[in-house]
Amino acid sequence: MEVELVVTGDGSHTLLHRQFNEHYHSTFGAITESEHVFIRSGLHCFPENSDLTILEVGFGTGLNAFLTAREACLHGYHINYIAIEPFPLTENLYHQLNYPGLIAFEDAGSEFQAIHEAPFTNNLPSKNLRQSAFNLRKSARNKNAGSIGINLAKIRNKLENIQLPEKIIDLVYFDAFSPEVQPEMWTEEIFIKIFHAMRSGGILVTYSAKGSVRRAIKNAGFAIEKLHGPPGKREITRAVKS
Repeated sequence: MEVELVVTGDGSHTLLHRQFNEHYHSTFGAITESEHVFIRSGLHCFPENSDLTILEVGFGTGLNAFLTAREACLHGYHINYIAIEPFPLTENLYHQLNYPGLIAFEDAGSEFQAIHEAPFTNNLPSKNLRQSAFNLRKSARNKNAGSIGINLAKIRNKLENIQLPEKIIDLVYFDAFSPEVQPEMWTEEIFIKIFHAMRSGGILVTYSAKGSVRRAIKNAGFAIEKLHGPPGKREITRAVKS
């Protein structure tokens, strides 16, 4: 996988995938975009200390998982985090990313490393996710950190090949490459699959506001909201399973 490290408008890194000619995050600000789309428009819809299961489609640089780890640390979220990524970064690449120096919280550097060192599997754990997933707080601190933090299950596979259990997901970070680059990821069939895996009241957030994407999400059964976008983007999409 040929990628190039790029500094974005807020000083944080993104990567340019040369084959797709597409960036992993907004060049106007990688951290700024992720905080706006996935944290403030998604995670913060749930009260502090909530017990949540999050599905991320497009783990990429690990930035969204890292920001979520910060929120778990600061606001007491108890999170089971399922990250799907068919093409993980190499160790050399993720060590170059500057997120730990820009996102400050307790054990930030250790947690970012733990996020990337967590092992990949080919499918969801067959056992209880909380018991079988990789606990970031315990790994980062190397001691019993209790239940606050993230239990992380990383899946090296395509979403199309994964069977998701019904009604287990509270929040979806849909962060695949754009519909122009990966049209197969933005279909009605994909969103129906996610819809069935979500609990009632669950939320899906994505940076895309393309009309065809919103129609596919709506046809899958979601109620659609248009939200203001981060710098460089007029709108983003939030969808709710009623």
